[in-house]
Formats: sequence, C-alpha cells, structure tokens
Amino acid sequence: MRTITVLLVCCFSLLSFSQNDQSFSDANALYNDAKFAEAIDKYESILDSKEHSAELYFNLGNANYKLNNIAPSIYYFEKALQLEPNDKDIQNNLAFAQNMTIDAIDTVPVVGFSRIINNIVNTFTTDAWAKIAVGGALLFVIIFLAYHFSYTSSKKRIAFVTSIVSLFVACFAVSMAFQKEGLNKKNNPAIVFAQESRVKTDPNAASEEVFRLHEGTKVQIVETYDDWNKIELSDNSTGWIPSKDIKRLKDF
Repeated sequence: MRTITVLLVCCFSLLSFSQNDQSFSDANALYNDAKFAEAIDKYESILDSKEHSAELYFNLGNANYKLNNIAPSIYYFEKALQLEPNDKDIQNNLAFAQNMTIDAIDTVPVVGFSRIINNIVNTFTTDAWAKIAVGGALLFVIIFLAYHFSYTSSKKRIAFVTSIVSLFVACFAVSMAFQKEGLNKKNNPAIVFAQESRVKTDPNAASEEVFRLHEGTKVQIVETYDDWNKIELSDNSTGWIPSKDIKRLKDF
C-alpha cells in the first residue's frame, strides 16, 4: 500500500512539473507577443503551485517592467537576485527598474574594522563556513593522532604546529558561521508597494510623520508591532510604516 502511495505522489509531482513547464512556455510566448499582463498571470499561476526559480522571477520582473509596474518589477528582480546573486542580467535589469523610483536615498558606507569583518564574513555562506569548521576539526584530530604516534621530535613539532593551525581554522570558521547567521537574521528586506506611504515616528496613525516613501523603495524591517513595521533605510533613517504598504522579499 505504501509503495502505491509513493508511486501516486511521484506521478502527481511529474504531472505538476509538466503542467508548470507548459505554463512557463505559454507565458514566454505571451511575453514575446507583447501580451505582458497575460504573461504575468501565467507566471504567477506557476508561483501559486509553490514552484520558484530565478528565471521565473526574472521573467516576472521583465513583464512588470514593460508595464511600468515599478514596485513589482523591482520586487521580482530582487527575488531573482536572492536565488542567483551573481547573475549580471538580473543585476542590470534591477538597476534599470530602480531608475524608475522617486526616492533618492544615500547609502551610508560601512568603514573601518566593521567593514573588514563584514567582508570576511560574507566571503562564504553559513553552510560553507560550517563545512570549513568541520574540515578543520577533522584535520586537527588526524594530525593530533599523527603527533601522538610520531617518534621523532621534528615530526612531532610539525604535527603539533599544524594541529594548532587546524584547530584555529575550525574555531575561526565556527565564529564566522555564527556571525553570518546573525547577519542573515538581521537582513529582512522589503519593497514599498504603496504609491506613497507616510512613515511615522511611532506605530500608530496619529503619530508625527517623519518622511514619505514611494513605490519601489527598498527598506530593511527591524521590528514589527501589530500592523506596523519599523524600517531602516540605507541612509540609516528609521520610522514606522503600515505593514500593508510593503512586501517582504524573504517570503517565498
């Protein structure tokens, strides 16, 4: 009975993939015929089936860009970039879409020691740092055993130094993995979808307005309270914005 159930699941999965491939082809055909709104509907039907890919988000971004849908085009290009961060086409098209936004916000650069640490931490993903840590720990154990069973002082000296270096690499990689995970948790980007949103000093409509944002602007969510999100901009400005005015990029 279990075998039959597994086979049925596999059949339904294959059928779903086949349907999505056909929908993707149909959407591309609509896009090539300049039927961008219809193409968007087709692409979004694939998203509704919980299938995600950089190519799908990229095409959605292009279709929305053709219709001058500022926020959706930036949103989908950003989603594509999350899956393929080194793709030049995505980066270029995102830059074109960002040129349509109204808000001109400066970026405060990270300088000094913090910049050095961030550059090192961002060299690898959390998983990659974890693998380096495991590799360093295993190497330490192997070389320490070699040190223990060595009979000459020169070999013991080399094995001892190498084992210490391996242990240091393992500990350093563990530290970097935790740092990277912390940065990932703090990184909670979103795109403003409201045509114009009033950012407040406190999470209530009666509080003082600090500034206004327009569709397509990228923000960082730092705190949530009821139907409000505290956001931070690239120039370190902060304020509270209604949750309905923004769309989180990490929601898949």
